[in-house]
Amino acid sequence: MSDTTFDYIIVGAGTAGCLLANRLSADATRRVLLIEAGRKDDYHWIHIPVGYLYCIGNPRTDWLYNTEPDAGLNGRALRYPRGKTLGGSSSINGMIYMRGHSRDYDQWAQATGDDAWTWANSLPYFKLHEDYYKGADAAHGAKSSTPELLQDDQTPYRQLLRHRKAGGEWRVEKQRLRWDILDAFSQAAQQAGIAATDDFNRGNNEGVGYFMVNQKAGWRWNSAKAFLRPTCYGRPNFEMWTSAQVRRLVLETAADGSQRCTGVEVRAGSENVTATARREVILCAGSIGSPQILQLSGIGPGALLQQYGVPLVNDLPGVGANLQDHLQIRAVFKVQGAKTLNTMANSLLGKAKIGLEYAFRQTGPMSMAPSQLGAFTRSSPEHEWPNLQYHVQPLSLDAFGEPLHDFPAFTASVCNLNPTSRGTVQIKSPRFEDAPAIAPHYLSTAQDRQVAADSLRVTRRIVAQPALARFQPQEWKPGVQFQSDEELAKLAGDIATTIFHPVGTTKMGRADDPLAVVDTRLRVRDARGGLVAGLRVVDAGVMPTITSGNTNAPTLMIAEKAAQWIAEAPD
Repeated sequence: MSDTTFDYIIVGAGTAGCLLANRLSADATRRVLLIEAGRKDDYHWIHIPVGYLYCIGNPRTDWLYNTEPDAGLNGRALRYPRGKTLGGSSSINGMIYMRGHSRDYDQWAQATGDDAWTWANSLPYFKLHEDYYKGADAAHGAKSSTPELLQDDQTPYRQLLRHRKAGGEWRVEKQRLRWDILDAFSQAAQQAGIAATDDFNRGNNEGVGYFMVNQKAGWRWNSAKAFLRPTCYGRPNFEMWTSAQVRRLVLETAADGSQRCTGVEVRAGSENVTATARREVILCAGSIGSPQILQLSGIGPGALLQQYGVPLVNDLPGVGANLQDHLQIRAVFKVQGAKTLNTMANSLLGKAKIGLEYAFRQTGPMSMAPSQLGAFTRSSPEHEWPNLQYHVQPLSLDAFGEPLHDFPAFTASVCNLNPTSRGTVQIKSPRFEDAPAIAPHYLSTAQDRQVAADSLRVTRRIVAQPALARFQPQEWKPGVQFQSDEELAKLAGDIATTIFHPVGTTKMGRADDPLAVVDTRLRVRDARGGLVAGLRVVDAGVMPTITSGNTNAPTLMIAEKAAQWIAEAPD
């Protein structure tokens, strides 16, 4: 750490941070520092797909956050996993590749007034880093192809990426196993009016089918493998600090009141280090970490910072507001005559067979994503777009990290894709070591409670179809005795859990939006209506509204766009 001055400092080596490090360090004239609070991703369970069971709740790989007790969950608090290792949450997540619905991005463009965020203008940035196992086409990119963003383009940044052979790093494959019980659920969903699909990622995700996953030959493919190794490690202008946590940003205020971020204060082991950024500091610490760092640095709601004695630099009420998440309601059905993971893994012999299959072929249950089958549909006919997502699993347990049940069963988890409830992330002390208060405020609106009740009815309608009859499904949780809207909404509060998709806590928006933290180029605003020079946020926190599906792929797209804007920004 003898030279601690860089052109770009990236805070957080997660999904967005790794891609940004790759793209920005492609310019050999720019020094890039990537800072990660966690350790390297050399823990074996990160790379075995089923290893998420051993990474979530493990201090080696997880921040170990918990939510505040939530009234919408009838007073329960939830474990709130966030990755703390190279690759961030892409090292512990469900590996599902899901872009969402085209209308999500068109709504972003409308809300922010910037057509750069429409689906049509976002799709090329999904394709630029994608390596789709079927090869490139109108909706997908692949490593062997030259993405249209790099074809016949003379901008220096894109020429540089083409010269560096950037693109196609993010592997997307089909899953390496199937289950009779899941095939039957798919057929039942079709009988209930949900069409079959083999691709959720072409703009309209409505339908039922197996998810595509971020794996390569049966191994997890995280953002550290995709974008750091070996590319960045071989670049002399790239430096990475692990086990290094940012304490706060270094901010300067000029005589005219304008503000600039000039660096970060970092705790690296027992040492405090200040790193200086000549051009930009880029927060990629996620929807929990980025607002926490901003608040600790004096950027956030003035009353909150005053409460904890943090000197106010920039009164931005939106920092830590607008938290959105997908709440999944996990309905469990006992079955007969079906092979499920519950029965396969209930003996030492069964576990040995599973282990040997993976060791020799990288197939079978150890190659499983947490959810294999997906479906997108509507909770009631008046919805114009699919507003429900199913994650269907050939297993059941009380919660991730808990033992499997000792009876054959499947789980049909359903979530409201477009929740209207909004929560907060707020510091609880001026100490960077202390986790913030995470208050999602699940089911806090009548609309969300109605969708929760209706979604359980949709689940029951699917399971009642003839395709599943031979397995004699019996609803074990929540239980058929509960029927009214009030009963079902209360039960949702009793049994629902996060599906790990927090977004929105540093949202982008128009200048007249009081909760907008960043502009449409992801630059942090100041309270006077200008910008904090040299400071951006690039992670899922900038989403104004949550996407209609899993949030990892959209975060990579956001980072891909941001990389170009940052690289092309004037000195």
